[in-house]
Amino acid sequence: MGNELEELKQVVAQLRKDVTRLSEEVRKLQYKYGYYLDKCLYKEVAELYADHPDTCVEFLGGRYNGKEGVKRLYVGRFAKAFVNGRNGPVHGFLLDHPQIQGIVDVNAEGTRAKGRFRSMMSAGTHESVKDTHPRGLVQWWEGGIYENEYIKENGVWKIFRLKYFPFWHATFEKGWAHTKPNYVPFLSTTYPEDPNGPNELCENPMLWPDTRVVPFHYEHPITGEPVADDDLRAPEFGKDPSTSTPPLTLSKPKSEA
Repeated sequence: MGNELEELKQVVAQLRKDVTRLSEEVRKLQYKYGYYLDKCLYKEVAELYADHPDTCVEFLGGRYNGKEGVKRLYVGRFAKAFVNGRNGPVHGFLLDHPQIQGIVDVNAEGTRAKGRFRSMMSAGTHESVKDTHPRGLVQWWEGGIYENEYIKENGVWKIFRLKYFPFWHATFEKGWAHTKPNYVPFLSTTYPEDPNGPNELCENPMLWPDTRVVPFHYEHPITGEPVADDDLRAPEFGKDPSTSTPPLTLSKPKSEA
């Protein structure tokens, strides 16, 4: 009995090491995504995504489906808007958004994972390029939450479904208290009408001063319960939650819906 118990302890210890290692691999994948994106290396970003048909990116109220949709967002929309279509940075343009507070959970088979990350972005242009960069002279802040899914393809971890909720934006000069409504308009036109547009639009997109909770992929670590739907809402001060916009939801792959 003593030997069996000791063997079981060793198995449990090894399993814990395996889970920790897999979680760290996924966390590193997300961090590498951030480093590539900061320097406008959009081709490298796109290659981090899985080839699965349910692969997608959700961004600013739109959903880009499949690897082609992923490329359309990064290599199409972002590259053209920020760096004139090149792959890599341009002089005088800043876009730094660290990937922080990473929480990763891997399934029992070690083939799928979910992760929640926070981003705090500082971005803008230097005054020396204000007459040559299409953004002119601008500097802004952005805060966002990622609730992502990852998949192991041919033994390699890849981004499966990236869901980024840009929680707030603000000019550097006036800050978030003075952010104008619709500061960054939600995507409203789909592909192919918009050559760089999403395949479909998401329901109930959010942006500051909307402060609804981005749902958690995990349950409470002590109670084992999810956060109640009403507690995910953000009613005006003193008003009932039912008066608020519906709570946000996390989309699922079509194969699992």
